[in-house]
Amino acid sequence: MTSGAHIRFFTTAAHPCSYLPKSDAITLFADPEADMSPSVFSQLSVLGFRRSGNYVYRPHCLNCQACISVRVPIDLFKPNRSQRRCLRINHDITTRIVDAEWAEAHYALYARYIEAKHQSGDMYPPSPRQYREFLTSDWSDSFFIEFYDQNKLVAVSVTDELEDGLSAVYTFYDPDLDRRSLGTLAILSQIKLCQLRGLKHLYLGYWVKQSPRMSYKARFRPLELLINGEWLFAR
Repeated sequence: MTSGAHIRFFTTAAHPCSYLPKSDAITLFADPEADMSPSVFSQLSVLGFRRSGNYVYRPHCLNCQACISVRVPIDLFKPNRSQRRCLRINHDITTRIVDAEWAEAHYALYARYIEAKHQSGDMYPPSPRQYREFLTSDWSDSFFIEFYDQNKLVAVSVTDELEDGLSAVYTFYDPDLDRRSLGTLAILSQIKLCQLRGLKHLYLGYWVKQSPRMSYKARFRPLELLINGEWLFAR
């Protein structure tokens, strides 16, 4: 990782864990003043780092390795029965790729989603400033995938392009359409986009076995897990 070797890293003080109740976490951050670029971030992604706004981070807990970076190997992926059903029931959904820029329609959908799904999370209450600081970046090679039911915007996937794949940053959707499994559809659409672009991996962020809200990631098989610095297939 020679191009990123000059970057300094800092750890936070212990803070409440977002995934495991009654647990503390420590986060390792790349220096926000460093000269970050899509190329450097691609290299850091292979090492398990993620992006939140302009910040690049990964868990760095001393006595816990519950957060595991996971990615889908595109050439080996095959949708299971549930995922094929998701594609069938959403055959009428259309998609469009747009620039990662502010749009009132995007924020309105995001605010509805956070208010309905994540009132106990770090992103509540939503605000335009919080939305921008969380999802947009000055340096990343990012785009949004819009999902439409006829002319109605029903979901948006924030996606980063890496040198070896795509990174699924965040997806938000119409909370009244749970039956459509739009979160699953978003991942399947990003996998399809990787296939079309000849990319090798879709990075899904962190999987925590003990966290029910992370269980969906384990349903995409085969799945690679970053264990002790090595990408291994999940059993």
